Amino acid sequence: MQRHFLRLTAATAALGVAVALAGCGAPGEAGAVTLNLIAADYDVNGGQSSRTYWDDVVHKFEATHDGINVEVHIEPWTSIDRKVAQLVKRDQAPDIAQIGAYADYAADDKLYSADELLSIPVQSNFLAPLVAAGKQRRVQYGLPFTASTRLLFYNKDHFKKAGIAKPPQTWEELSEAARLLKANTKVSYPIALPLGPEEAQAETMVWLLGAGTDGYVDAGGVYAIDSDENTSALEWLKSDLVDQKLTGPVAPGKLNRKEAFAAFTRGEVGMLNGHPSLMKSARAAGVDVGMVTMPGRAGRSNSTMGVADWIMGFKQNGHQAEIGDFLNFLFTDENVLNFAAQNALLPVTTSASEAMEDDAQHADLKPFLDELPESVLPPVDKTSWATVSDEVKRNIGNAVKPGGSPRQVLEDIAQKATEAEQRE
Repeated sequence: MQRHFLRLTAATAALGVAVALAGCGAPGEAGAVTLNLIAADYDVNGGQSSRTYWDDVVHKFEATHDGINVEVHIEPWTSIDRKVAQLVKRDQAPDIAQIGAYADYAADDKLYSADELLSIPVQSNFLAPLVAAGKQRRVQYGLPFTASTRLLFYNKDHFKKAGIAKPPQTWEELSEAARLLKANTKVSYPIALPLGPEEAQAETMVWLLGAGTDGYVDAGGVYAIDSDENTSALEWLKSDLVDQKLTGPVAPGKLNRKEAFAAFTRGEVGMLNGHPSLMKSARAAGVDVGMVTMPGRAGRSNSTMGVADWIMGFKQNGHQAEIGDFLNFLFTDENVLNFAAQNALLPVTTSASEAMEDDAQHADLKPFLDELPESVLPPVDKTSWATVSDEVKRNIGNAVKPGGSPRQVLEDIAQKATEAEQRE
């Protein structure tokens, strides 16, 4: 059976994708159903690992499922969400999309629910925080594809030179460690604070959780962006880290995660919040990496931030049974573990997580695995979250700049969240 893997360009998105996604079966296979899947490219080095993964999955699936072909289109993360949105708007939705958000499509009744696609054993195998994040109106539409958590990374060599005996467990200890790093080493960033537009919403949430809040929402799921606790957390970042010149030569609002991670692998950073892929790249660069649970205001944070990417089945082409067959196959332990290991990410199912934890080959990922079951995810179930997240990305750095007002910035973002909620 035929499989076609292609990287979509702006031109093909406008012209060729509609043609590619319009087919119902592979040539020469009368009666066969072709599922069109758009998937994100996770290979940070520009290689072929994502293509290789999907090629293997599809080859094994088609070998055991006569009459179902799968065509996979690989898109970079910089454009995939926008491309899928354009296709859906033109009534040319793919059968399956593996992207960053699902809520808008669920709210518009364009997706199959999890129980319409998956067997009971498969659906019940997802980790609880990811199930909760994948629900809208108490129904699961977003199927978690991969996940990660955040830990505090630190350079052991820099800590030793600075005379820091143990990693910090509280914010007070963290600021003291940053002061020692600045005074006793040549490190450029005692603590890197990437609040630039690339992923400021994630970095911010790590600190909000460390303050003991639920992040951007309260316990009932209502936005609480400008709460006193959240405001106090940003005021501490400004007064105790940024104003003390402990966050390096680039203003936090101008520093993106990618640049902060690269600086850590070059040995220029003492501490920063990181996810599993940073561990892999830093060790490859020869950095002696330490990792601990993120410090909190009064002790180690009770919650860490979790992140998930999603896969979903669209209703438009009516291939419910075939989509279900493929997704049930995709979520076998072998496939889940292969993808997680290949990309230094975390499995989304209980059985695969347990298998990874028991495998000595993946011992380095255990600290992240331990955090995932109790992690807190951003409110991705809200259709307003895309707007709110963008507001945080563009503006949160202003809260900690010289003369900035954390309260004013959070109140402005909260107002935009209210307006976005009213449009839902």
